[in-house]
Amino acid sequence: MEVEKEIKKLTLGHEVGSGAPCLKCKDKCEGFELHFWRKVCRNCKCGLEDHDVQTGSAEDKKVGKLLEDTKYTTLIAKLKTDGVPQYRRNMVTLTNAVPAKKDVDIKSVTYEWAPPVANQSLAMRYIEMLPKEKQPVVGTEGAAYRKKQMAKQLPEHDQDPSKCHELSPNEVKQMQQYVKKYKEEALGVGDVALPEEMEAQAGEKGPREAGDRSTTTSAGAMGAKRAPRKGAAYSCHRCQLDMREGDPAVYAERAGYDKLWHPACFVCSTCTELLVDMIYFWKNNQLYCGRHYGDSEKPRCGGCDELIFSNEYTQAEGQNWHLKHFCCFDCDCVLAGETYVMVNEKPVCRPCYMKSHAARCNGCQNAVEPEAQRVTYGSFNWHAEPECFQCSCCSKCLVGQRFMAVEGMLFCSVECKKKTMS
Repeated sequence: MEVEKEIKKLTLGHEVGSGAPCLKCKDKCEGFELHFWRKVCRNCKCGLEDHDVQTGSAEDKKVGKLLEDTKYTTLIAKLKTDGVPQYRRNMVTLTNAVPAKKDVDIKSVTYEWAPPVANQSLAMRYIEMLPKEKQPVVGTEGAAYRKKQMAKQLPEHDQDPSKCHELSPNEVKQMQQYVKKYKEEALGVGDVALPEEMEAQAGEKGPREAGDRSTTTSAGAMGAKRAPRKGAAYSCHRCQLDMREGDPAVYAERAGYDKLWHPACFVCSTCTELLVDMIYFWKNNQLYCGRHYGDSEKPRCGGCDELIFSNEYTQAEGQNWHLKHFCCFDCDCVLAGETYVMVNEKPVCRPCYMKSHAARCNGCQNAVEPEAQRVTYGSFNWHAEPECFQCSCCSKCLVGQRFMAVEGMLFCSVECKKKTMS
C-alpha cells in the first residue's frame, strides 16, 4: 500500500518557479518552464537553481523530509496543517555591538543560515572563516551560492519517489530501502565547537555521558575520543594544518570526534564544495554531499538526473541512462539505433543538430553535417570539398594546399589576395 501511495503522488512541481527569469540566460529565456522529466527549463535548459525563484519554503520541506526519522529531529518541526516535516533553518539577524551614537548608524546583517549554536559569537566566527563569496548573507552572492548548493547537493529526486519520473513499484521499494539505509549509516549534520572546550568536556565526562554533550541544538551524540594534535595545537583532518586557538572547528559524528575540520575545509570529497548547512554523508572515511554519495551508490541517469534503481539501463558516452531517457536533448525523440551528436555532453538527434547546433560553411553557407569532413580556421568552417574550400579570387581548390585566410576569405597566393583586397 505504501508503494502505491508513492506512485500516486506524482507531483513534479511544475508550478514552482513558473515564468521566473533565468539569471544566466537573461532575456534569451522566456521564463522558467519545467521539463516534465528532465528537471531543467524547457526554454533555456538551465536548472531551477539558475532562475530567480524564491525556494526557501520548498527547501525547508525538502531538508525536513531528509532529516525525518533520524537523530536530528531537533532541527525539524511538523506543521499542524499537513503534518509535513519542515527544516527549522537557523536564519539569524545580528546587530553590531558598538554602542549607538548620534551620527553612527546601527548595522544589522541577516544570514540565510548560521550554525545552530547557543553562542552566537561562535556562529559568527564560523561564518567569518568561510570564503567571503560563500558567506550566506541575505541578498549577496553567498546567499545565491547556498541556494544553488542546496539544489545541487540535495536533489529532491534522490530521496522522494514522488519527485521521480514513472518509477515501477519495485523501483519505489528499492528507493525507499536506499533512503532508509543512508539515514541509518551515512547521513549526518556537523557540529560546531571550540576544540579546547570539546576536549575539556571529554575529560570531564565518561564515555556514557559524552554521548549527551553538544554545543549545538542538533544534539548529536559524540564519542569520547580526543582530537589529534600537532604539538599544542589541533589539526584539520582535510588540510592537516593547525587550528588557531579560539577558532571553531566542525565535527562529524559519523567520522568520530577524534577528527575535526576548519569551517572552509568541511567540503564534499568529490566536488570540493562547502557542505550546505553542514549536511554530510560519511562513507569509506570520506565526506560526501548528498548527490555524490548517491553517485557512489547507484548509477545516475544523464537524461533525468535521477538515480537508477532498475536492473536494465544503458551506457553511452561515458554516462548511464534509463532506457526511456536516452533521448534527444532538444526534441525528446528516442535515440536507440539512431544517429546522434553530443552537444555539451548531451545527445542531440541529427535533425536537431543540423537545425540548431551545426557550424555554417563559410563557402556555401549551409550547415556542416556531423559526418562531413570539414576545415576549421579560427571561428570559420568550410566543407572539405573543392566547391567550398577554394580561393576567393581564382576558385582554386585549397584542400590539402597552403592558403591564406583573411576575414573568412581564402587565398592561394599573395597575388590573389592583392587582387581581391585592393
